[in-house]
Amino acid sequence: MKKILNITALSLVFCFAFTGCYKEKMKWDSSGYGNVNPEDIPLPIAEKIERYAPLKTYKLVPNMKIGVGIDFSLYTNNETYRNLVNENFDDITAGNEMKQDALMTNSGALDFSKVDPVVDALIANGVTVFGHTLVWHNQQKAGYLNSLIAPEILPGPAGESLIDGDFEDGMGGWSPNFNEQDYAVVTTEALQGTHSLEATVGSGAAGKYDAQLTSPPFPVISGHHYEISIWIKCDGAGKIGLDFPNDNLGNQYPWVNDAELANVGTNWTEVKYNTESSGDPAMIATTDNPAMTFRLLLGAVADVKYYIDNVTVTDLDAAPLEVNLVENGDFETGEITPLTTPNPGAGITVSEEAKYEGLYGLKAIASATSANEWDLQFQTSEITVDPTKSYTVSFMIKSDIEGQGRISYSGFTDNYPWTDWDGSGTSSSFATSSIWKEISYTLPTDFSGDPVIKLSFDLGKLPDVIYYIDNVKIVEKSAEPTSVTRRKAPVVIEKTMEEKIEILTPVFENYITDVVTHFANKVAAWDVINEPMNENGTVRTGEENLTSASTFYWQYYLGQDYAVTAFKKAKAANPDAKLFINDYNLESASPAKVDGLIEYVSYIESKGAVVDGIGTQMHLNLEWTDTISVANMFQKLANTGKLIKISELDIAFENNPESPVSPTAANLERQAMLYELVVKMYNQYIPESQRYGITVWGVSDNENEHQYWLKNDAPCLWDADYNRKWAYKGFCDGLAGRDVSVDFPGTLE
Repeated sequence: MKKILNITALSLVFCFAFTGCYKEKMKWDSSGYGNVNPEDIPLPIAEKIERYAPLKTYKLVPNMKIGVGIDFSLYTNNETYRNLVNENFDDITAGNEMKQDALMTNSGALDFSKVDPVVDALIANGVTVFGHTLVWHNQQKAGYLNSLIAPEILPGPAGESLIDGDFEDGMGGWSPNFNEQDYAVVTTEALQGTHSLEATVGSGAAGKYDAQLTSPPFPVISGHHYEISIWIKCDGAGKIGLDFPNDNLGNQYPWVNDAELANVGTNWTEVKYNTESSGDPAMIATTDNPAMTFRLLLGAVADVKYYIDNVTVTDLDAAPLEVNLVENGDFETGEITPLTTPNPGAGITVSEEAKYEGLYGLKAIASATSANEWDLQFQTSEITVDPTKSYTVSFMIKSDIEGQGRISYSGFTDNYPWTDWDGSGTSSSFATSSIWKEISYTLPTDFSGDPVIKLSFDLGKLPDVIYYIDNVKIVEKSAEPTSVTRRKAPVVIEKTMEEKIEILTPVFENYITDVVTHFANKVAAWDVINEPMNENGTVRTGEENLTSASTFYWQYYLGQDYAVTAFKKAKAANPDAKLFINDYNLESASPAKVDGLIEYVSYIESKGAVVDGIGTQMHLNLEWTDTISVANMFQKLANTGKLIKISELDIAFENNPESPVSPTAANLERQAMLYELVVKMYNQYIPESQRYGITVWGVSDNENEHQYWLKNDAPCLWDADYNRKWAYKGFCDGLAGRDVSVDFPGTLE
């Protein structure tokens, strides 16, 4: 670096004694962002800073690593940034590029194409790579993971149900026929709503007719086809049959689910009888009957308990009770016409994979540069409505990751009204996730002229999202819906915790194995588990959020042994890699977190896994003064005998400033002093054999590095223009254990 030696007599007078200069306000660049010109630093300090060698020169233990968290894109494209990294550090941690959401695609595949070239370049420049991070609850591919365990959402019946079978209002006309069962409406189990029917079959049941339940009566019309659907589960292995005591459907003893008796297990199962039942005559009414019934036959297995919900009877030949004004809104023609695509983004197609029900749905893909709602858009054709009537707009939608959409209009006074899209409150747009959801709202009535309207589906706000849409409808709202017939909502079948664990376990294990194996000859160490602890020292359990695109708590499903599995899988994939557990706020005045983490490490190892090291992040600011807690932390960590690493060290000026900081010389001096102090304490309390190293979190104060982390602050060792800061000297002095600059010849004092 060029030495700053241009000294005027005036500057010598003002800066001869540093203490006077330390108190003066430092000048900052026009952006107001974290940049101090070397000319503005008191000359003796500036000269000293310039004469320091690269950071890693001053480490006292050869094997100790001086590391930095970097941005891979900046390393590739910014020569100044890259040179600073190569010159000063011998260990590199990727800030974000090796986390799951960066390595995994939305379909769950792994893509290393963006990471491998940078890792190779780093290794070629003589540095080691630290993997950050294998398992964390943030920056996960949560959209994909949630799609694996999301509820199965099945369409409701094709028409109106002719009976009340949801038990929300009690038995609703259902009646038992024999004494070998007991019936009660309960709230402990329900497929939909809050209630279901519990049927307890006694020990005396010896045949299917020994426990019967008769449906409420319903009308049938001669020549019409019908479908009966029963959702049922059992506390063991049960069986269910069906018959018609006043047979008028062409078959008094029908088979169900292609058998005389359908098997019923502990998960919700749909038992059906309809015109497509294999081996049965068509379920068609032979004569009109206004009081048809059927019976559930539950006595084939004794001493079991059934739960029954969402029983429907549908007339498949009934005239539709609703007329959809959106032509081809179900896309069953296999073409998008007469809908149009004025802005197709990366592609809008009709496909089988996009269907919610039927044969086809619409698939719409936002491009990588999509940023405006209209950048991905399809439209209905013109629709004529009656301004004296009320209409409902509805459609089914999901996306591969978290998405956002709206509907805009033509033919209205307000073409972009805020809407209560799904009952969650009025807003300008609706959110989508990997789970099918129904959007349903009342069409506005502020027509600007003739009631001829067009709806535009605007899905371009977020880039790289794939949307699936089906059943786009505009229907007239019924003035007086009947209380007897009712449209059934989609059936939502939640997966049990056991099913979720069975699905997620191989995904979890394979991800760790595949990633560590891929980098086996390149990555020297891993943060296997990141931030596992609560502040009170207990293991973080997290919660389920099926709509999140980034947060996913593996431990919620896999329990505290998730870490045991992770360390075992990582060690098996690369026995030579050093494996760490990492957390923040371990230097807190409360010892609970660091104590809890150490206990958790002991637990993990008691289960046969190996933990090589512990990382303490140490995100500090100028208000930090608690050296006693830091000393206690280092001593406790050292007592574990593990490798100890300061994994993400930075010292901010303020705690989340709202505007760019403008620190004084005294602030800069204190930041340098704190860096020096932390490094000295690490060397003092961590034995040489356990010093894995110190990683500073970020290279410079340049805003390109601080868009999301410590925005508006200046926590690093280089300023926004990549000039060394006072903190650089402090860090070097901390490593060396003394003021290195006293050895510099000719320094002005």
